[in-house]
Amino acid sequence: MLQLLTFLVEKLSLLSNFKLFDSSWLDGEGQGAQGAQQRPAQRAAPQRGDLLEVARTLFTHYGIYLGDNKVAHLIPDILPVLTGDKKLISSVITNQRLVLGCVYRCATVRVDTLDDFAYGCNVLVNSTDQTMKARALPNEDVAKRAEKLIGAVPYSLLWNNCEHFVTHCRYGHAASRQTEKFCECLKSIIRDQRSVIVTGLLGIISIISFGMAASTTLPTILIPFTLWMAG
Repeated sequence: MLQLLTFLVEKLSLLSNFKLFDSSWLDGEGQGAQGAQQRPAQRAAPQRGDLLEVARTLFTHYGIYLGDNKVAHLIPDILPVLTGDKKLISSVITNQRLVLGCVYRCATVRVDTLDDFAYGCNVLVNSTDQTMKARALPNEDVAKRAEKLIGAVPYSLLWNNCEHFVTHCRYGHAASRQTEKFCECLKSIIRDQRSVIVTGLLGIISIISFGMAASTTLPTILIPFTLWMAG
């Protein structure tokens, strides 16, 4: 029981200090923290084709500056599925539209003003150029690549999010460090053998609560077994 409590405390501590979709392209954790401290805290004057980055509560949002105070960015949105009215689609995306877009896996590459994109947050400009292995494309090419993608696109939290969009435009290939870190966190939890104990206990509790049935017995056996083999 003490081992189980220790496991739960460790994972809660990990999640409390883990920014769900924090993006750091630096090689080490210590270097990442140091690099974040060295980044400018104020908004720099972006140029057409620059990669913009703003911190959100649980993730980092990205966009490509197009000039004239306009930013192209990928964001989940359900409206392109429901209507072809461009004026309606171009209106400010509400949280409800965003959540439904995530669920339906539909997004849009849209153009908003720099202020709307920043949403009151500090904007970092080209902060990944020094740490990406690939060299940035010419700024005009970056902007044109972003402009070609404007419109409805499929959305995937892990495979096609806003960071994939900007890295594709600026570096020529899509990548997302923040989702990689999220997957690494999940792997560390799965590979911890104490996860087997936790899932086993939860399975036993479900059997006691809901009775012996295929819907409770099979997960109780298969999930801990899978975690055990994965570890």
